[in-house]
Amino acid sequence: MNYWKKMLPLLCMVAILASCGKNDRSSTTGWKMNDTKWGGFETKPDYEGQETPPNMVLIPGGNFVMGFTEEDVPYDWDNIPRRVTVSTFYMDQTEMSNEDYLFYLDWTYLSYGESYREVYLKALPDTLVWRDELSANEPYVQNYLRHPATAKHPVVGVNWRQAREFARWRTDRVNEAILIDKGILNPSPDAKDDQVFVTDSYFAGQYDGTPRKQLKDLRTGGERPVKLEDGILQPEFRLPTEAEWEYAALALPGLQANEKDENYTDRRIYPWSGTSVRYQRHDKYQGQMYANFKRRGGDYMGIAGKPNDGSSITTPVLENYPNDFGLYNMAGNVNEWVEDLYRPLTTTDLSDVENHELNPFRGNKFQDVARDPVDGTVLPKDSLGRLQYEYVTDEEAAERDNYKVGRPYDYLDGDEQSLASYQTNKYTLISNSARVYKGGSWADRAYWLSPGTRRFMEEEKSSRTVGFRCAMISMGGDNAGGRPDARGDENRFGTSPKKRRRSRR
Repeated sequence: MNYWKKMLPLLCMVAILASCGKNDRSSTTGWKMNDTKWGGFETKPDYEGQETPPNMVLIPGGNFVMGFTEEDVPYDWDNIPRRVTVSTFYMDQTEMSNEDYLFYLDWTYLSYGESYREVYLKALPDTLVWRDELSANEPYVQNYLRHPATAKHPVVGVNWRQAREFARWRTDRVNEAILIDKGILNPSPDAKDDQVFVTDSYFAGQYDGTPRKQLKDLRTGGERPVKLEDGILQPEFRLPTEAEWEYAALALPGLQANEKDENYTDRRIYPWSGTSVRYQRHDKYQGQMYANFKRRGGDYMGIAGKPNDGSSITTPVLENYPNDFGLYNMAGNVNEWVEDLYRPLTTTDLSDVENHELNPFRGNKFQDVARDPVDGTVLPKDSLGRLQYEYVTDEEAAERDNYKVGRPYDYLDGDEQSLASYQTNKYTLISNSARVYKGGSWADRAYWLSPGTRRFMEEEKSSRTVGFRCAMISMGGDNAGGRPDARGDENRFGTSPKKRRRSRR
């Protein structure tokens, strides 16, 4: 008897927990949720949070002073310091490698090459970026992208548009792999043209594929495909905004944060502590270079037998020291495309309007999925398996309170509503296709390694010194954090930063 008295509280607790779960009631209506008899309305009380995407690191959000941290050597005055806030997001640990991009090219050729060869041709990097009138770099034209010795080196010769298309493709491949790993879809590597898996088409019910075992439909008692509300599939991969990239590169939280008054005690010139490009701690690595860059005129790597950064061109994407967020080569190796449109006075424009201090970005081109004008249904996908989208017109946006134009490229930039005095003219190099790149490269001096510096290039042009990495939004709040990849990808590299850094020496 005494035994059951002792066990009674525990049994009650078990009963209470058992009553929860699938039959949770709505806290505002008392309606039973996750119950077919009550209509099958679903909730996710046990949702564990967004899964950390492959090769990515969670970057905790916060505010920081964006802009230059030393003398503005070119006197461009295009990165005037101002305080902004960046929400928590995910960022690739590394630049995208030749190996990563070749996978993309192979997949594109197999899926679209037979019917739409132009899609494959448009994805090809410009390997001619290695040519130089007075340099013997011709071997790189044929070998750098495809030779296995440079498979782990960053891809170059990719323009801004190609980088964005890669990110779009990566979204679909990651989400398709998730559905296959969870037993919801069977692999379909031979899918062609409009039969390939595309995430938004899948959500719209326009992907047939080869389902294996779908989710239980609590409304009908049968099965259904995955919905966005299930939290199983990832949001889209994309290029990072300039603010995200600069914030992630500086990696200020931690060593330089004063938790007592929520202020930083100092600013960083580079993505590491101190003002030197050399490792300064007193151990066997002291004096070695943090990054791969051009030390001075004619010095790309040091002298024979005692190199400084150890490479005349690029290094593998996991070489060199990571910053405090665990990101590699946020200075040096290759510059990196960001999402932003270039305007010299964007820095001051962001400070003029309070709302623009959160996740600042110039380059929005708002669009909505195309729908039938009569019944509002989503229009059929196109010949590549993608949903059709329509850009928001100024007339459609005019009645909004939070935005007034569909493509605010020139907002606060010399137009009628501008608060700034900058205007473009027919002689300027700045246009609505000029995109920002940051980070410095193997061919740049140390000045460009500072995350606050910024340069621009036409979005259809490419360079042997410019590559890219991807970012993704983190859903669920800035304190929610992310969970490790369910496929065991929490630390796919396996060795310590120093061991990776010295692997080829």
